[in-house]
Amino acid sequence: MDDEPATHRYRAIFLSDVHLGTKGCQADTLIDFLRHHDADVIYLVGDIFDGWQLRSTWYWPQSHSDVLQKLLRKARKGTRLVYVPGNHDEVLRSYYGMHFGGIEVVEQTIHVASDGRRYLVLHGDLFDAVIKHARWLAFIGDSAYTAAIIINTVFNRFRRMAGLGYWSLSQWAKLQVKTAVNFIGEFEDALILEAKRHGTNGIICGHIHHASIRDIRDLRYMNCGDWVESCTAVCEGENGEFNIVTWAIERGTPVQQPASEAQAA
Repeated sequence: MDDEPATHRYRAIFLSDVHLGTKGCQADTLIDFLRHHDADVIYLVGDIFDGWQLRSTWYWPQSHSDVLQKLLRKARKGTRLVYVPGNHDEVLRSYYGMHFGGIEVVEQTIHVASDGRRYLVLHGDLFDAVIKHARWLAFIGDSAYTAAIIINTVFNRFRRMAGLGYWSLSQWAKLQVKTAVNFIGEFEDALILEAKRHGTNGIICGHIHHASIRDIRDLRYMNCGDWVESCTAVCEGENGEFNIVTWAIERGTPVQQPASEAQAA
């Protein structure tokens, strides 16, 4: 099946927050997405593996190795792979400018869309006040999020038995808590200011696990989401249009949200 041509082709695919090495990672769904999607360039926008969790508890099933093998196979077939490390895979920040199996490791980069617009690509953790000023609090928050994912997995197992679709407890809670909503807004504003500082037309990032494409002060903010809950990617088509693509194995076809209305929960 891996030798079959992908059914969806893009100029660029942006993936972030896969968190390989954690039980919450939906590796099988990502493998299926990569099997059906191809692009001239794939940007890995940070937290592809989770060094924080792996340091405390080793968890690495075969499916997590299969994700890496699938990406490397695409590189061998000519896809350009650009890796922008995040805070959970920060160990790779010591290797900026190096290539591993065809994967370029960079601190940040500029993606030029087909219409000539330029977008700054980075993970985004350096603009998170908690990560920047209270790293110990970030570790506590990460543990709480991991616990929420475990609860969510059990909850959705019963939903599937009842014939119901996936529902994210942690995403719902995130959008109900005023401080969390304010944090997302402040994060987006900080990233837009960084895009303006670089003289680009917008920014493509990850980090907060909240997929979104929106225009803020005449600049475009795009967040890839994650592969723990939402299973989303930002994709640029040949016409230069950006969409959030949400993927599920049982569906087998993408749900695309065009840039004009994309704001994933």
